[in-house]
Amino acid sequence: MSQKRHVNARALLAATAIATLAASTAGAATLKEIKDRGYIRIAVANEIPYGYVAPEGDAKGAGPDVAAAVVEKLGIKKEDIQWVVTNFSSLIPGLQANRFDMTAAEMAIRPERCQKVLYSEPNTTYGEGLLVKEGNPKKLSGYDDFKKDDMKVAVMAGADQLQMLQKLGVSQDHIVTINSNSDAISTVQTGRADAYAATGLTASQLADKSKQVQIVADFKDPVIDGKPARSWGGFTFNKDSADLRDAFNKELVDFKKTDEWKKILSGYGFTPTDIKESSAKSTKELCSGD
Repeated sequence: MSQKRHVNARALLAATAIATLAASTAGAATLKEIKDRGYIRIAVANEIPYGYVAPEGDAKGAGPDVAAAVVEKLGIKKEDIQWVVTNFSSLIPGLQANRFDMTAAEMAIRPERCQKVLYSEPNTTYGEGLLVKEGNPKKLSGYDDFKKDDMKVAVMAGADQLQMLQKLGVSQDHIVTINSNSDAISTVQTGRADAYAATGLTASQLADKSKQVQIVADFKDPVIDGKPARSWGGFTFNKDSADLRDAFNKELVDFKKTDEWKKILSGYGFTPTDIKESSAKSTKELCSGD
């Protein structure tokens, strides 16, 4: 793409976002109304790899890619999607003010949010992970493994993983602190630590950078304070958009059974465990806090 077209694409995106945020419809649109007007407005929060807009102006991420595939099944062409970029904190207020019709930001499904918006069934789940040497020579499967005397695990300074390991009873002597994610691969390669503990997405992205390391494919989620350290993300809709949510939901559930859906998620770094566990909780359960 030429520099001129690159600038024009960004300018058009910005203009669309401003216009959309400035105008509020009288009420939440139904699926029929969206089809009649010829476009759907979908918001993202510019968070890689969940939902973001690339420099050339294309919406990407696990949320936008799946949303585009699903709304196409509802009779809305991909080119008829108006992508709106906003701050994460503005996603729910924007829905409530009808500034867009839905979000594709993989917002975690939580009871307090369920009181304000309608959620689809979960599209993704993201939890913890481990980066290990190629072949996983120590046969590691989870954070509990580092309670053993001969095991060491690396964590990034200030990261949540340190507290998780401590709550699981892992001795401080078994924990190696590194300054940044960029130090993780060499720390594992050289044997300074047997693994690096991070979110599954972070571990997966690091594994893509070197053939000498990999993620633990059959990773077991740590149970912290009686609950697995895992979140489920979904698409959100205005409380008055039940018919749009229901129609979207029906197609989403079917789409998640396809190889295309799995390919989208794995392409953005979601681990085999993430893909498998995405349907382990229903929105009803997550909204009730179960």
